[in-house]
Amino acid sequence: MSLILKLLLATSIFLLTSCSNKEPKILQIKEVGLDQQMIEAYKEGLELLDDGRGLLAAKKFNEAEIFYPQSIWAPRASLMSAYSYYYFDSYIQAIQEIDRYLKKYPNHQNKDYAFYLKSISYYNQISNEKKDLGPIIEAKKNFEYIIKNYPESEFALDAEYKLELIYEILASKEMYIARYYMEKEKWIPSINRFKKVVRDYDKSIYVEEALFRLVEIHYRIGLEDEAKKYAHLLGYNYQSSQWYENSYRIFNQKFKKKRIIKKNKSKSILEKIKSLL
Repeated sequence: MSLILKLLLATSIFLLTSCSNKEPKILQIKEVGLDQQMIEAYKEGLELLDDGRGLLAAKKFNEAEIFYPQSIWAPRASLMSAYSYYYFDSYIQAIQEIDRYLKKYPNHQNKDYAFYLKSISYYNQISNEKKDLGPIIEAKKNFEYIIKNYPESEFALDAEYKLELIYEILASKEMYIARYYMEKEKWIPSINRFKKVVRDYDKSIYVEEALFRLVEIHYRIGLEDEAKKYAHLLGYNYQSSQWYENSYRIFNQKFKKKRIIKKNKSKSILEKIKSLL
């Protein structure tokens, strides 16, 4: 027996035999297993989340994961940590936590939710067309990944809806840049941006204005034939719109307003403008 063990034994005997006037008390220490510690940490994380203490909740869920990394609760704890960050608008931390989860648990059953949470975290960073394009592109990429890889999941439908909104946001960004160039009288880059809206975002709410601006710019720089082509295209598809009325007034009665009979309503505007772009 080593000297240290002998000392420990002697100390224990001394504590048990001292205080002869009192009955000896046996101290029972209940050992808490790692799995129980993990469950307790997980429960504390939920309580902190309910109390509105998101950052502390995220750390507590990470703690639960560390206690029992082989448990089925470990990946769930990691996702809950990401959700805690997301719920309290800490989107960058949420994305970082999700990336760590995807790397550490590549075969976990809740990956569809993880990608959705990541997509929404990027999506919620989109403010307006003047801001950075990065979050818009990342949100679009991740929503498309969900639709492609988890088409039957409960997240696919919302992903499609969010992509429609992103489509409009991207179109608005192109319009913002095109208008800026137009104000600066930088005609070529402005024309190219408006053409991009017509070509790539022909189902957006901005396509009518983009066509009108193409009429306006071409007429302004003396390319009247080109202006007439875009005015004709605008009238063919949006004859009742105010933008068509505006394009008609540009020509000051030189370009006659006339009713155009549509031959094929289902034909995409993109097919009609290929010869113009």
